[in-house]
Amino acid sequence: MTAGLEVGPTVAEGVADVLGRVEEAAKRSGRDPAAIRLVAVSKGQPVHRIREAHAAGVRDVGENRIEEGIPKRESLGDLPDLRWHMVGRIQSRKAAGVVSAFDWVQSLDRLKLAHRLDRESVRHERVLPVLLECNLGGETSKAGWTWESGMDPSPIFRDWEEIVSLAGLSVLGLMTIAPQSMDQDRPRKVFADLRMLLARAAASLPGMGRELSMGMTEDFESAVEEGATIIRIGRAVFGTGPQETNGEPS
Repeated sequence: MTAGLEVGPTVAEGVADVLGRVEEAAKRSGRDPAAIRLVAVSKGQPVHRIREAHAAGVRDVGENRIEEGIPKRESLGDLPDLRWHMVGRIQSRKAAGVVSAFDWVQSLDRLKLAHRLDRESVRHERVLPVLLECNLGGETSKAGWTWESGMDPSPIFRDWEEIVSLAGLSVLGLMTIAPQSMDQDRPRKVFADLRMLLARAAASLPGMGRELSMGMTEDFESAVEEGATIIRIGRAVFGTGPQETNGEPS
């Protein structure tokens, strides 16, 4: 080894560390760690590092851009048990490519896109699992349906009722991105609010699933304690480099 060269954790070590922290957070909140799905966000990562994550037990991979996700999926065709999640913002004109290349969409953020994805799913004779993206942090840079605790969710539910009725989509739940804040309580409040919003939506909208996708490298333990069933982790799995994100045009 070259003198002075620092070597970071391997992908396997990153996966093990995340899963260990998930287990501890789940125990603190009286939850079953097995009920929490790790999606390794592989934006900017080479294919061989996704293979390392798969060897360490990862079965769900998230990509932000269709142009990056499709060639990676093709290169990893010998790993058919990998599930590919679109976690970035989707331009409507790219809906067909998303439907053909991804197993899940976690970033359905508007009614118009829902109809585009539905039409393409029906054309491909499939039902696409989706999560509805919610902006609960009040950030204008974030996509999704905006809501704050205390607001009447009825206008949002009218959109969601229409989406739940679409034959080509299966609405499995909600997704959010907590604001990056020096106030450690702020992400937790966002996660608690999303859990509350989902409970109200599920009570009002037959067909609404119960998945909560929330939590990234900086805040996933709080997300688990607040009920996350899916966490989207990039840096803590793959090491330093492109950070996991959501909202980039795909």
